[in-house]
This record gives sequence, C-alpha cells and structure tokens, in this order.
Amino acid sequence: MARGKLRIYLGAAPGVGKTYAMLSEAHRRVERGTDAVVAFVEHHGRPRTEVMLHGLEQIQRRELEYRGTVFTEMDVDAVLERGPAVALVDELAHTNVPGSRNAKRWQDIEELLEAGIHVISTVNIQHLESLGDVVESITGVRQRETVPDEIVRRADQIELVDMSPQAIRRRMAHGNIYQPDKVDAALSNYFRPGNLTALRELALLWVADRVDEYLQEYRAEHSIRSTWQARERIVVGLTGGPEGRTLIRRAARVAAKGSGSEVLAVYIARSDGLTSASPKELAVQRTLVEDLGGTFHHVIGDDIPSALLEFARGVNATQIVLGSSRRKAWQYVFGPGVGATVARDSGPDLDVHIVTHDEVAKGRGLPVARGARLGRTRIVSGWLVGVVGPVLLSLLLTGIGNGPGLANDVLLFLFLTVLAALLGGQLPALASAAVGSLLLNFYFTPPTHTLTVSDPKNLVAIVIFFAVAVSVASVVDLAARRTHQAARLRAESEILSFLAGSVLRGETTLDALLERVRETFGMETVVLLERAGDVEPWTCAGRAGTDHGTPLRRPEDADVDMPVGDHMALALTGRVLPAEDRRVLAAFAAQAAVVLDRQRLVGEAERARELAEGNRIRTALLAAVSHDLRTPLAGIKASVTSLRSDDVAWSQEDEAELLAGIEAGADRLDHLVGNLLDMSRLQTGTVTPLIREIDLDEVVPMALGGVPEGSVTLDIPEELPIVAVDPGLLERAVANLVENAVKYSPDGTAVLVSASALGDRVELRIADRGPGVPDSAKDRIFEPFQRYGDAPRGAGVGLGLAVARGFAEAMGGTLAAEDTPGGGMTMVLTLRAAPGRPPARPGLPAQATT
Repeated sequence: MARGKLRIYLGAAPGVGKTYAMLSEAHRRVERGTDAVVAFVEHHGRPRTEVMLHGLEQIQRRELEYRGTVFTEMDVDAVLERGPAVALVDELAHTNVPGSRNAKRWQDIEELLEAGIHVISTVNIQHLESLGDVVESITGVRQRETVPDEIVRRADQIELVDMSPQAIRRRMAHGNIYQPDKVDAALSNYFRPGNLTALRELALLWVADRVDEYLQEYRAEHSIRSTWQARERIVVGLTGGPEGRTLIRRAARVAAKGSGSEVLAVYIARSDGLTSASPKELAVQRTLVEDLGGTFHHVIGDDIPSALLEFARGVNATQIVLGSSRRKAWQYVFGPGVGATVARDSGPDLDVHIVTHDEVAKGRGLPVARGARLGRTRIVSGWLVGVVGPVLLSLLLTGIGNGPGLANDVLLFLFLTVLAALLGGQLPALASAAVGSLLLNFYFTPPTHTLTVSDPKNLVAIVIFFAVAVSVASVVDLAARRTHQAARLRAESEILSFLAGSVLRGETTLDALLERVRETFGMETVVLLERAGDVEPWTCAGRAGTDHGTPLRRPEDADVDMPVGDHMALALTGRVLPAEDRRVLAAFAAQAAVVLDRQRLVGEAERARELAEGNRIRTALLAAVSHDLRTPLAGIKASVTSLRSDDVAWSQEDEAELLAGIEAGADRLDHLVGNLLDMSRLQTGTVTPLIREIDLDEVVPMALGGVPEGSVTLDIPEELPIVAVDPGLLERAVANLVENAVKYSPDGTAVLVSASALGDRVELRIADRGPGVPDSAKDRIFEPFQRYGDAPRGAGVGLGLAVARGFAEAMGGTLAAEDTPGGGMTMVLTLRAAPGRPPARPGLPAQATT
C-alpha cells in the first residue's frame, strides 16, 4: 500500500486561520467527491470555525481518564477502521494525554500515513523544535509542545497561512480568537505587534527555506546549471590570507541590504598535498562567517576559477565576492589571475565583485603546499622557454644580418637558460643549455651551418657557455627547492603549532580534529578505526566527510592508513599522500587517539560523578529511613500498643489523644513517603506534568490544608493573569513551601503568601520572618536531603524544597530564595502566564506535555 501524503497549514500565531483553511479545503474535496473525514479538529469556541464543521463527517473521539478527569483524544483505531481517503487532524504538535496510543499526535498521523490515508494538519511556527529558543527569546514563553522539524519538512505540501499583525490584533479585538475577558491580556502580552511581526518573519523565512529545497531538487533532477535569481546568494572566495576577513564582512553588508540573503564562504584547496592557507587564519574566518549567519565550505579543485564557478552555480548563487589580487606587477606574466578569470567566465547570470584590501599587490607568497614540486603551468612554461625560446632567438638573430656578435649571442642564449631554470627547474634548463650550444655552433660559429668549430676560441666560448648554463641551472633549481622546502616546513610547523595550541586549550573535539585532517590534506573521508584485539573486527570511533561508496571497515581498504598503536588506525580516502605529508599526518593521528581517550575519560568522569551523587542520595535516604521515618512509626507503635494493653483502662479523652497521635504520625509518615517518592520521580525524569490554564486562587488555598489555621495570610489579586501549570504539581510545590515557611516562622507570626504579575510571568511569594539563610547557602538548600542550620531531627528529611523546585521546573517555572525585608526568607515561585489562550473548560486540559 502506498504511503499517504501529508499537507500542513503553517501559521505564525494562533488565530491566523489555519483550522479554517483546513476545513475549507475539506469542503472543497468533499464537493469533488473525495472521502474526507474529521479525525480531530478543535474549534476552541470560535463560532466561524465551528460552523465549518457542519456537513463534514466526524470520527468519534476516544475518552481517557487521567487523574480523575476525563479527556478526549483522536481515536486512531477508529480512523484506521473507517479508512477514509483524507483525514483532518488539527494541532500537529499536540501532546496526547498519558495512556494514549502514542505520546505525540504527529506519531498518530504517521500511523495514518503508513496506512495509506492522506492527512491534512495544522501547526504554528513556534512549535517547531529547532525554533524553541528563538521563540522564547522573542515572546518570553517557552513552548513545551513541539514537533521535530524533520516531520514538518517531510510533508508533501506546506501552505503558509499568513496574516499581518494588525489584522490578527483586529480579529482578537473583535472576539474572533479568544473570549472577550481574555482579549486585553492577550493583546498586551503574547499578541504584541513586535511579537507577531517576529513570528511572522520566522514563518516566512522557514517556508522560504523549504521552497528553496524544492527548487534545488528540481534543478538537480532537470540538470539545470544556469543561475535562477530567486534569492540573493553571495559566495565569498577565500584564499586563507588575511584579506579574507575583509571580504566576509563586505559580503555580509551586501547581504544585509536584502532580506533573506545568504553568505557562503568557500575555500578551494588543490588536491596534491597540504593546503597553502594558514589553518589558524582559516579557522578564524570560519568562525567569523558563521557568527555573521553564513556558512563555510571546503572544496577540492586544481583549477581554482573553474571550481569556484562550479560551486557558485551549484548553490544557485547570484553574486561572487573576491579580493583584489595580491600579485605583484611582474607576476601577471604567469596569467591573468583568479579574479579576472572568474569575471570573464562568470557569464551574465553571476555578478562578480572585486573588493580592495590592505594586502593588494603585496605578493602572493610562495606555494607552501607543493614542497619541492613545481606547478604544471610553470614546468610547461620552463620547457617552452628552454627549448622553443632558443630556436626563436636563432631565427631572430639570423634575420638581422651581421647580428650583435658572438659574445652577445652567448649572453642572450644564457639569459634564456636562466629563465628556463627559474620557471621549470633543472631539466628544462639543461635542455636549454644543450639546445643553445648546438644552435650557437651551427648558426653563429664559423664555419656556419656546420657543427665544426674552426677557431679554438669559439670552442672555448661554447664550452664555457654550456658549463655556466648548467651551473646556473643547478644553483637556481637548488635555491628554488630549498625555498619551497623551507616554506613547506613553515606550513607544517604552523599546522602543528595550531594543533598543539587548540589541544592545550581543550578546544578540539574528535569530529573537529578529523574534519581538520580532511581539509588539511584535501581528502574525501577520514575515519578513526579501532579494535579490541588483533583478531577483533574494526569499529568506527569517529568520521569526517562522506562515503561515496562502501564505508571504510578496515585500514587496508583506504588510500592512506596511519597506524596509531597496535589497535587503532587513521584511514583516509581520496588520493595517495606523498611521503613528506605522512609526517604531519602521524602527528594528527597521535593527537586523534589522545582526543578520543580524553573524551572517554570525560564521559567516565561524568558517570562517576552521577554514581557519586546517587550514592550520596542513597546514603542520605538510609539516614532518613533510619531516623526520620522511624520517629513517627515509633509514636504510632507506642500509641497502638497502649490502646491494646489490657492492664490500663483508658478514658475516652485518653483514647482520643492516643488516636490523634496515631493520626498525626500517620499523616507525617505519609508526607515523608510522598516527598521521597516525588524526589525519586524527579531523579528518574518520570514526572509528567499536565499543563492547564487556571487561576492561582483556585490552587493556592487548597495547598494550605496541612498548616495550622491562622498561620498563613493570603494576598492574591483577582485580576492576576491565568497561569499555565499542572494544578496537582503546583499544589504540592506550594504546600511544601508554605509548610517550610511555617516551620521556621516565630510563633504568632503569619506567613505571607502573595502574588503579582510581571510581564508574561506571575510570581508567587511565600515570605516568612524566620532566621533566614545567608546568600552562600541559598542554592544549597534546594539540594536533596539538605536541612539548614539547627533544624531538629524528625522535622523532615530535607526534600521539601528540592521537590518544590523540581516541580516548578517541570512546569516551565523557576523557584529561588530571597531575603525578606526586615528579616526572614522569601521563596519566589515564578510561573508562566497563559499566552492569551482562553481557559480550558472544567475537567479539560489546554494541553498536556511530557
């Protein structure tokens, strides 16, 4: 059975019309004869949306009971049994009530899609998992209901439901989104114009990226190489020189002039050895471009202009930013340069910007990465000058008549020999000396046009010419080799110095180090392999790059392998490295092993720390059980023993007192055990808050049942915003805080419980007049099994505050301690205000999270 297709209506905020658009699409499909049903749609009391449900078949929802309340969720089995062609499922990011078939609604939708059912759903941009931090920084509200980006990206069709911030606020003011009593709070908090504008921009950019992915797939499928200027993409060509920072900043300024522009920095390295760029400078430039919102790319290519243009067209770039050449004037004899070549070959679809900088015309420096080898262009040029040059010079001199004389002829031929040595090295120079000697003898030494030399002086001149030419060629070639070797050693030392420095600073992870190896040596894949013994199979400990074929499983399968000890090896694919490169590779391999060992030691240290923490808690738990829990048990046991005694005739007053002692001990024991269980749930991460929107004055009074009457004063204004909390967890947290405050307050002094609104947060303050806690101990009192000062044994196991903070954080809030003005301590419980959403009906949650 073919997989169903998913269509998603994406909005920037609640109320833009996603559900309305989904229902309108359903009506259109039903009118065309499509079998469409409503699997789950929540109209939130909006009359226009509710009207759109009329005329559509609705699948009966499944009822689930949780904590004494009945909730409704989508019945996946019923939808599968009905088997419609299209199912409408609202709120893709919704978290199902515990006990449901799946934890998240998008998992329910996956089942429908696998069954071949097409699904239409809705989601807001703030529910995408990758944007959680961004949305929280904009709105101040952390979205606890999220959906993985990949689920939305895999949708077959995404349609943006857009609306201007002003239009959304007008809809809100008219009561078309929330109930009238919540409109003012929503408009002044979550639905502020700035918030809505930022969320709208996020939605537009996210959809634009998705559209760009579709465009790239289409261009690849149809082999389209020309640039389609759908959006500005600026490619920055880097050489690894200091001018790269100027180019990146210039490209970023150009990109800032157009919304949605991208900056892609690319460094192109040759495929025959170490890169000529400074690794340290490239690392700085990579960090800079990423800080400016761009991306860094490393490309291998021997023809730099062609590789740069191929990369730019591959990413559908519209502009290329290059720096003015660092060549000196005389160096242009070797070619027009990268900038001029790129500008010439870019065509009409790519704009090329040449940016000036401080390094212009200061020289390109020596080719660090080539070692003693010269480039192909220089070798070809040397042979042309050394062999063809003397022939052309002979033709020129013979056409002059008497000519400049034999002495000058020798000097001219010697000049060509020296030039051939400078360009192509020793072999072209030797060939030039041989060809020049023969031409001098044949054309310019009497008798001409023969190889005979009649005058001994001329013979001596030719021999000296040949000897000088050979000597000059040898010296020039030796100097060139020494210069290149020195430059290579400088490159190696710079690489090793940067490697050592980064390791000492603890900046290099294994993945980053392997990526550095791949970029430095211009390889396709770098894999660190290890095995437990000589006959054990190899396993991958780290990898950088991509495998175009079968993944590396043995060092023998790689183009280059560098052993590291007896049971570890660094394997590289892409090309065979020359022997001189293996010295630096060995240093990288040794360092990779050290980094791997350090990462494992860090992990073991973290596990040891967790074990030590667990052991500390277990030790404290044993101490609590041995004393704090036995104290109420001893009181209960003594009272029960007294009541069962036949030797004493207890009066009714005595029996009532003993029974009251039993009840108090049982309550105390129940409270201690409850805190222990709560702490255990927090430690194991199994707390599942059920978030609802509720008023504080509905929860806080219920938390005061365990304290003496008159020991607490409440000050909770009626106009406070509704909070999004789990009522049960909030009640337990407040109860623990109040009990702790009453315990330390002087007799006759009431604890003040007050609340106030602060932006999109609500603060609940529990203030006592006790001895207080110094600043150095304010964080420590929230740790498990901590009791400050001279708290008596039996007064608790030190879990109340730890449990309260754990519950507060589970609900998305915070708990902190402050000094009470005039003496004492104030616990500040900060909770999230509901984001303008109407309060849930009694017994129904606004949302559930895990």
